[in-house]
Parts: sequence; structure tokens; C-alpha cells
Amino acid sequence: MSEARLKILDTAERLFGEEGYKPVSLRRITAEAGVNLASIHYYFGSKEELLDELVARRAGPVNEERMEKLRRLREAAGPNPIVLEDLLEAFLVPAFRSAEKSPEWVKLMGRLHAEGVMPAVGRKHFGPVGEFFLTELRRALPDLPADEMAWRINFAAGAMALALRAMPMEGVHGVPAEPPTQVARRMVAFLSGGFRAPVAPPENGEVKR
Repeated sequence: MSEARLKILDTAERLFGEEGYKPVSLRRITAEAGVNLASIHYYFGSKEELLDELVARRAGPVNEERMEKLRRLREAAGPNPIVLEDLLEAFLVPAFRSAEKSPEWVKLMGRLHAEGVMPAVGRKHFGPVGEFFLTELRRALPDLPADEMAWRINFAAGAMALALRAMPMEGVHGVPAEPPTQVARRMVAFLSGGFRAPVAPPENGEVKR
């Protein structure tokens, strides 16, 4: 990768994370990166394509690690469902490890989430891998209704996003800070309990079947 291209990516990642994707202009990025404006159009074509490559360069390694962990778990489980805790750990730990290595990346993800850009980005860069995990999650929790599964995945995604945006962890309520992978494992214990919790009855008091 050329030095100019790398400078643009690193600068855009920092600025988008600090100030937001929408407010930061291409001219601002090139000025801080020390390259001319034509460089962005030459290397990326547009602001949208710049963001796409930014996300891809960080998401790629995370997705590869997730899929390798999932492959090993699937082989070890044979015909049986993968244990829920193992499945969650395979999904969460790579993301938290990436957050530890690239704090600017986590800030960017938080900004994209706050600006409403994250759903489209997530579908493209994390959706295909997420479908593999969702298939295994349904096998691990076969009695959980589809609508309840959707809600719990939404809750889990929110908890994960909140924890990642707080990186590096500075401790909570006086508790000493911990390595990101340990935080991920705490989240595994928390989320596994949530996924296994009884289904809340509807307002009319009737229990869903």
C-alpha cells in the first residue's frame, strides 16, 4: 500500500472517530494527511468508498478469526449444537482484541453507530459472517422463538457496542481495569444468561408458545 493511501486511511479513521463521518470533509482529511485532494479521488473515488475501505481493512481480520474459531467449534461439536458460551466467545473475543490493537477503529464504529450509518456498514462487512453465527445460535437455542431471538441479538449488539466504545477499559465503579479479552469473557457470561432467560410474557399475561 502506498504511503499516501495509508496516510489518508489513518487520518480519515481518526477524524471520523473523533468528529463523525458526516461532518468531516475530504478536504479536511487531505489537509491533515498532508496529501492533495486529488489523491482521495485517485485512490478511493468518493467519501463513501473511502469509508468502505476503512471498515474493510479492520473488519477483514476480525471476520477471518471469527470464522476460523467457528470452524473449529463446528468440527469439535460434530452433530451436536455448539455450546452457547463457546459460540459467544468466538464472536466477541476477536472484536475486543481488535479494539485493543486499534482504538481509533473502535471510536469510528461508535460514531457510525451514533450517526445511523452503522446498519448499512454492518450488513455489508459483518452480515455474511453474522449469518453463520446466527445459524449456530439457533441450533444452540432451538426453543427460543424467532422474535425473541431477534430482540436478544439486538440487546447483545447494544451491550457489545457500549463496551467497545468504552475501550480502553478504565475500570467500572472503582473496579480495576482489565484486558479487553477478559472484558469479552465477562460479557460472554452475561449474555449467555440473557439468551437463556425465560421469555417475558406479553402484557395480556398469556405465555407465548
